[in-house]
This record gives sequence, C-alpha cells and structure tokens, in this order.
Amino acid sequence: MTKKIGFIVGSLRTASYNKKVAKVFADLLPEDFEAVFLEIGNLPLYNEDLDSENNVPVEWQAFRDQVMPLDGIFFFTPEYNRSVPAALKNALDVGSRPYGHSVWDNKPALVVSVSPGAISGFGANHHLRQSLVFLNMPTLQQPEAYIGGIANLMDEDGNVKEGTLDFFKMIIEKYIEFFTKLTA
Repeated sequence: MTKKIGFIVGSLRTASYNKKVAKVFADLLPEDFEAVFLEIGNLPLYNEDLDSENNVPVEWQAFRDQVMPLDGIFFFTPEYNRSVPAALKNALDVGSRPYGHSVWDNKPALVVSVSPGAISGFGANHHLRQSLVFLNMPTLQQPEAYIGGIANLMDEDGNVKEGTLDFFKMIIEKYIEFFTKLTA
C-alpha cells in the first residue's frame, strides 16, 4: 500500500528554494511513498471565533480533510526572524483545532530548513520542532536537515549537486527507517 506523505513548504514565494528542495525530495521518495503537496498560502488566519459548526472557513476544512488521511509530513521551512514563516505557523494552528481534533496527531515528521545563508535556518528548524512536540508529531532527529548556502548547491533549474543529492537521499532513507519503526 502506498504511504502518502504531506509536503508543506513554509515559503510562499514562487521561486522559493524551499519549494525547489521539496520537489527534489518528492522525486527521491521510494515507489511505495507518494508526496502530497499541501497549499497553506490560502488559509485565513486562525481565529477561534470562526471555528464553530456554521462558521468554519472552507479553506480550513479542505486543509484538515486533506491532512487527516496522510501517513506522515515533511516540512520545508526558511527562517524569518529566527522563526518559521507566519503561513506555516498558521497551518499548524488550523490543523490542530478544534481542540481534541488535531489532524497532526502521531504523524511522523521531517523538518528540513533551507536557506541561502550560512546558518541554514537553524532557528526556524528548532522553533518548528518545539511546536511539533506539542502536536504529538514524532520527528526524525538525525540526520539534522539544515541546508545552508543553497544557492551554491543547486542551479536555477532545480538540479542539485551530487554530494548534496546524496545527503538528501540519506535523509529520506533515515526517515523511511524511522517511519517504518513507528508504523509497524
């Protein structure tokens, strides 16, 4: 049976390095895993006043319905002000509510931070992990997926240099091992 892995990209920018890296990861998944890219840029900001039976924004419900059946989640995030982008945090909030009905619960996660800078989104990576602990999402710890200096690791067509591609493959292999242990 094919395992479906949600891909959430924190950057909404069209030419986002995170989107390019996510596409490479999707292409590297084994045959029995399928990447499902989730749109987060259209989600209205979470406001509990709207989360009642007759008031739930259709975008929230569609997102929750899309995430619920997924087997795992890959997060790709840039770093904005030493944290995650607002759109990504909002998606976590939308999916975690209403209380007791979180779509994230127990889904194995992978956090990849991608940046043109040298510290490679370290702050965002760790900040996101704090939220995932609360959301009860077991998250791959090693290898850590900090991708810094990305402009030097891929060309404008999204082709990744061989050593970097090998690192991406290793991250996926370790995630598959982790996923298999958790879901066996």
